[in-house]
Amino acid sequence: MSEAIKNRYEFAIIFDVENGNPNGDPDAGNMPRVDPETGYGIVTDVCLKRKIRNYVEVVKEDEPGYGIYIKSGVPLNISDKKAFEYLGVKEADGKKLKKDDPEIDGKIKNFMCKNFFDIRTFGAVMTTFVKASLNCGQVRGPVQLGFARSVDPIFPQEVTITRCAVTTEADAEKNTNTMGNKFIVPYGLYVAEGYISANLARKVTGFSEDDLELLWNSIINMFEYDHAAARGKMAVRKLVIFKHDSELGNAPSYKLFDAIKISRKDGVKVARSYSDYEIKIEESEIPDSVTVTVK
Repeated sequence: MSEAIKNRYEFAIIFDVENGNPNGDPDAGNMPRVDPETGYGIVTDVCLKRKIRNYVEVVKEDEPGYGIYIKSGVPLNISDKKAFEYLGVKEADGKKLKKDDPEIDGKIKNFMCKNFFDIRTFGAVMTTFVKASLNCGQVRGPVQLGFARSVDPIFPQEVTITRCAVTTEADAEKNTNTMGNKFIVPYGLYVAEGYISANLARKVTGFSEDDLELLWNSIINMFEYDHAAARGKMAVRKLVIFKHDSELGNAPSYKLFDAIKISRKDGVKVARSYSDYEIKIEESEIPDSVTVTVK
């Protein structure tokens, strides 16, 4: 792998949904998440990171160094045990392990970061090591994502559907169809903001230039490998990247995000497509020590 990144980054993901549910809320019957006070739509950071992980898993296919730690249905301690096996120690009380090898914490953390892309990127809480009293169970990742929020308020619709298939012969004799429903957002444009710390990459996980390039590709393509009827048509429309000239950064992140201006075009009262919006980046508001790239 290449060396750890040396520059701080911020980035904004601009994506949209058409006739789909971008992120259902299980506490609200799987209705699209909405801020109840303003009506703005919400997509959680967990949802977006899941799609990034899925892309890496599809593209890399468990290539060494690009494993995925957080997987659906896979116990975390199975992955944790790989570190013990690699180091030739048995899972035991952490105090005894530290007594035998004072560097055990660092060795385990380095192994997990080196072998799992999502730990190297987002960090992780590795409960097996925490329970063993080892000081490597919590790794803070250099890449952090906030909740995505829609540019305009969204108006979720409940669509009734009919199920013509029946499960049993008794149901067939009744000759009745089963009714169901699904929630959709007719159209919504969302923005998620992200942060990348070169300082944490260097000191903690070793997040590298190769990892960074893979992250950008994952974000751009994260919906292309995640199509489903429930999600409708989703696409990343723009990825705006702010690269600082230094490790610790040259400008407050909020000022960089404020330079992205998104508005409905003149005459558009209700947006129903990406072309209904105009997106501008006010480069005059960005210092010379920060480079802007749009993918």
